[in-house]
Amino acid sequence: MATGKRAVIVGSSFAGYTAALDLRKRLDPQHEVLVIDARDHFTFIPSLVWLPFGIRQAKDVTFKLAPVYEKHGITFRNGTVDAIDTDRKVLTVDGADEIAYDVLLVATGPRLAFEKIPGLGPETGYTQSVCNLDHALATRVAWQRFLADPGPVVIGAGQGASCFGASYEFMLNTRYRIEKAGLSDVAPVTFITAEPFVGHFGLGGVKDSGPRMERYLEKLGVEGLPNTVIKEVRDGEMELDGGRVLPFKFSMIIPPFGGVAAVTQAEGLANPAGFIPVDDRFHHPEIDSVYAAGVCIAIAPPEPTPVPAGVPKTGHMSEGMGKVAAANMAAEIQGGEGKFLPLGDLEAMCILDAGNGGFIFKADHILSGPRHPRVSAGPHAHVAKVAFERFWMSTRRRGKVLL
Repeated sequence: MATGKRAVIVGSSFAGYTAALDLRKRLDPQHEVLVIDARDHFTFIPSLVWLPFGIRQAKDVTFKLAPVYEKHGITFRNGTVDAIDTDRKVLTVDGADEIAYDVLLVATGPRLAFEKIPGLGPETGYTQSVCNLDHALATRVAWQRFLADPGPVVIGAGQGASCFGASYEFMLNTRYRIEKAGLSDVAPVTFITAEPFVGHFGLGGVKDSGPRMERYLEKLGVEGLPNTVIKEVRDGEMELDGGRVLPFKFSMIIPPFGGVAAVTQAEGLANPAGFIPVDDRFHHPEIDSVYAAGVCIAIAPPEPTPVPAGVPKTGHMSEGMGKVAAANMAAEIQGGEGKFLPLGDLEAMCILDAGNGGFIFKADHILSGPRHPRVSAGPHAHVAKVAFERFWMSTRRRGKVLL
């Protein structure tokens, strides 16, 4: 019998989870698939915008990873990868354990780089976040404080951010909740963004998303401030480059993203910004047997912007990357045909819920020129977001990947 090999996947969000399940189906039984993640659960990040308002609870948007992986013949290690040695093909986990790999997929997601903007963030700063479960739950506490003592609201995405959809969706939900609470007169909303225009999304816009979003914000009475650089956040106020100071009682700002420590400290693995370069197979261009997928990969913006604005890497995009990486990892381990997907041909789909309406954006070939961009708005967007959440959670809780 042929000697089995070990494929290790670091990270188990959209890219890593999808890749693990797909890879297990592709590999013969003698080969091991091992997933390592510091979290013991999967979080459906698109629903975190609802947690602060009590519309969802943590149990509604999470599930334990170990039972799913065990059912599908995948080994799971709940631990932190502290170091990646690509020369020896060894990972250091939880500060001491060394785990060897034959093929590696890095799918860690990003590091939330709050420190790049003074005063930003929920732990050492004055703004909230919905980028992970703990932050969304902390934002719920901040929202309750706001309801007891309302005032101006500032929401957006700081310079260097790339997850613009979450900032828009949270702003739309916040504005809807403010109106329902009868606080519109005392709680004006300002939306700030690094994008060159509202509705840019880090992609240069999708069809007429710019004018549509601009009109929608005007209808809601939300002031939109594109090309914004946050100079500093202080208790109750945010100073922008140029000197304007925005007072706030409640603020949620998507931070810049960076690479996690294990990635940035591994020699030659990441670029200076902390992201991992990949080729059309989602393989590192210079390091053998190392693949990467999801938010941790490097994608150059389609065009320069006055204020740094990254390219979004949505859950939909990350799942697609994970599938391509899995196919090529399987081909490396036991032969067979791999897959190719140029970064320019990635597809993006985003549903922005607005409480009782919203927007749906879809485009293929997002970096090389969308061929079939679609934008729609209305109550169906809210229905679509809820339906998508239910479908996704139902299938993935059972380990069904349907891309």
